[in-house]
Amino acid sequence: MSKRDALVLRVAAGWTVFVWATFIRNMIRSDTQSTGFKVVHSVIAVVSLGFAVALWMIAGRGRKQAGVEVDQGAAAG
Repeated sequence: MSKRDALVLRVAAGWTVFVWATFIRNMIRSDTQSTGFKVVHSVIAVVSLGFAVALWMIAGRGRKQAGVEVDQGAAAG
């Protein structure tokens, strides 16, 4: 995986965390939202944050594999 691809995945993960953290903070402070609304959106936030973690891990693993492939290619040549 290229550095650029890994960066895009990490930016997407970071943006997801930022957006959901902001939303949850605002939702908790709000007295106008029903309990059902808060529960549903909290579950959606947890799922989205799980995807963000997965994206971050994929980006890291992809960069490690790219480094190994470059090292193996240099050793073979």
